[in-house]
Amino acid sequence: MRNATASGLAVVRAPAARRQRPAATARRPGAHRIRLVGRPRHCARLPPRARPAGPAAVGVSRTARRGSVVRAWHLRLTARRPPARARLPLGYHSTPAIPASRHLPSVPARLFHLAWPVLIGQLAAMGMMVSDTMLVARYSTVDLAAVAVGSGIYVSIIFSLAGVLSALAPTIAHLYGAKRLDDIAPEFHQGVWLALLLAMPGVILLCVPDPLLSLTQLAPDVETRTRAYLQVLAFGVPPALVYRAVFMFNQAIGRPRPMMVLSLIGTTLHVPLSWALIHGTGPFPELGAIGCAVSNVVVYVTGCALGLAWISRAAPYAPFRLFANWQAPRIAPIRALVRLGAPMGFSNFVEITSFALIALFVGELGAAVVAGHRVVGNLHGLMFMMPLALGTATLVLVGQAAGAQDWPRARRSALTGVAIAGALAIAFGLAVWLARASIIALYTPDPAVQAVSLGLIGYSAVFLFFDATHTLASFSLRGYKVSFLPMLVHVVCFWGIGLAGGWWLCFRGLGSTVAPMGAAGFWAMSTLATVAALLLIGGLLLKVGTAKVRGE
Repeated sequence: MRNATASGLAVVRAPAARRQRPAATARRPGAHRIRLVGRPRHCARLPPRARPAGPAAVGVSRTARRGSVVRAWHLRLTARRPPARARLPLGYHSTPAIPASRHLPSVPARLFHLAWPVLIGQLAAMGMMVSDTMLVARYSTVDLAAVAVGSGIYVSIIFSLAGVLSALAPTIAHLYGAKRLDDIAPEFHQGVWLALLLAMPGVILLCVPDPLLSLTQLAPDVETRTRAYLQVLAFGVPPALVYRAVFMFNQAIGRPRPMMVLSLIGTTLHVPLSWALIHGTGPFPELGAIGCAVSNVVVYVTGCALGLAWISRAAPYAPFRLFANWQAPRIAPIRALVRLGAPMGFSNFVEITSFALIALFVGELGAAVVAGHRVVGNLHGLMFMMPLALGTATLVLVGQAAGAQDWPRARRSALTGVAIAGALAIAFGLAVWLARASIIALYTPDPAVQAVSLGLIGYSAVFLFFDATHTLASFSLRGYKVSFLPMLVHVVCFWGIGLAGGWWLCFRGLGSTVAPMGAAGFWAMSTLATVAALLLIGGLLLKVGTAKVRGE
């Protein structure tokens, strides 16, 4: 006679002839022994669905028996650890019979577990750019201008190309969530080949930057230094993009910490090397701005080499066999990555160029306005780091849940990410607003620049909330492998409402109703653009998530 228990196990009454001596340790061939410890429960053996798929340690201890029913204590399986080279990465469970949600921490805990290493890595990367500006500023004004213009061009190119490689994250996350570990290595191989293919146009644009430099009106000496700076950086494009592929692979399987360590190593290496190459310290030649570019290339090559060495040698990556059978380029998987990643890369391009063009337009309003706009923009960039890291973590969780066909968990992960990003944005915005005078004073002592910055910081605080939440919604859709419609929304909102509308409000106003607002016009329309983007992309996220849950 069997009775179902709360834990899903069966209660078996022993036959009358065997009640005097129950064979607690006897088991059928192939059955799993159990260890019975804890509080009283009725159980005797594991049903087939609860048997562990991997190797299990066997052992039974029967603690109490009353009458004909074996009253056992709380059931707990004890499993041997697999061999060292067969261990699976953190978060992967080899027992498909037991729902993963019972063994995983809460969604907010997993989000922060994945996000904080990404945040530190982003801050380290920003530290490299800030250090370039600070070190070259002490060398010469011409070299500082070359680094400012050249880094803007380089970032626009590399971020757009790296955005295409972002397709690796949801693709591998889906495979990882579905526990198709054997299919991850071939996908990673094609991602590396795609990185090398994307490096070609990047190298060409940087080696021959005259079409890009013709869009600016630089002094001849500044243009010469900028051209040389970009041509040196061209050598860093291939390793930078391959490193990006390694980064996306680690994110997709939930292992962001190695990439954080590599980012910190890169920044630690870059600062002294850049200083030595700029000023000609010791055996190094004096290169000025070109020294910054050489140091960046060295860091990219070092990071790429260390990243590839780590994933090829570290024990947690052994189940993937990434380098056991390297595959040649294949058209079909690369086309699939490009189809998914091209809209992501173009979305990055739209956002970068919209802010870059706003900075150029604001340049017509005077040095104080440009400086004030740059101060507030830099402050917004620092606050935006946390939502951006959360977006990457949310993409991974949504992708893994989608790969496991656990659509309720995917929707829950997406909505939780959006909610946390909104709450953090409100907290950061309020903190900056309350301490605005002190924060602006840390940036500049100039009263004119402070006045402009204080007039814009309120727009930035509101803009941060809508920018953070719409970014999380967009990254969540990437986890569902939806990228084309969000790209269209970005084009319409950022180029149409934010850039074009901001220019009109900045220089023309609204007739007799609203006078020209200056730089505040761009911030006001950019805020309106993010509101529209949040409504459209957020609505699309709700529609996609609900449809998946309903099986539509």
